[in-house]
Amino acid sequence: MYLHLGGDMAVNQKSIIGIFNLETATISKITRDYLKRAQKRGIVENIGYEIPTSFVVCSDRRGDKVYTTQISSQTLYNRTRTRRMAF
Repeated sequence: MYLHLGGDMAVNQKSIIGIFNLETATISKITRDYLKRAQKRGIVENIGYEIPTSFVVCSDRRGDKVYTTQISSQTLYNRTRTRRMAF
């Protein structure tokens, strides 16, 4: 299954390491440092033009990636829990 992050971006749910609220997660210095290092490495991708409210950390065989999105972390999490009914 894929998780839609906004815009035209979707990621494989198996690659997701974590979904984080940007405001509360960045209280921690460790998280702020992680995001700074990710930005320097060029692995942060902003989804959309709005101010981001959450970020999703993914890892697969191609490497790590951090996506920032205006969709709330709770909404993203709820989307991972939704199961599609087969007809």
